Amino acid sequence: MSRLALIAHDEEKPALIEFAERYEDALATCDLVATGTTGKRLQTETELEVERKESGPYGGDLMIGAEVAAGMIDGVIFLRDPLRAQPHEPDISALLRICDVHDTALATNLASATFLIEGLAETG
Repeated sequence: MSRLALIAHDEEKPALIEFAERYEDALATCDLVATGTTGKRLQTETELEVERKESGPYGGDLMIGAEVAAGMIDGVIFLRDPLRAQPHEPDISALLRICDVHDTALATNLASATFLIEGLAETG
C-alpha cells in the first residue's frame, strides 16, 4: 500500500477536497497523511481515513518531511498558493528539498497531482 501525503495552503484547500472527491477510490487504497487543517477537512468532507499531523505553521510540513527522509512516504501532493507568501516558507522549502533529495514524487498543482495519483493507480 502506498503512503501519500496531502497538503494544501488555505486558498488551495477547496481544490484539494475536490481532487480527493474525484479520486476517492484511488486514494482510499493509500495510507494517507496530511497536515492538520487539511487532514481535518479531508476527514469531514470525504470518506477517506487520514492521519493528521500538526498544521504546517506548527511543524506539520517538517513532520511529513521527516517521514519522507525516513523512506515512509511514497508521494506528496502539496497544492501551494503561488500568489501569497507563507509565514513558514522555510519549512515548505525544506519539505520540497527533502522530496528532491530522496527522489520522492512531488506534485504541487492539480495537473501534476493527477499524474501522480494515476501513476500510483497503474503501479499499485
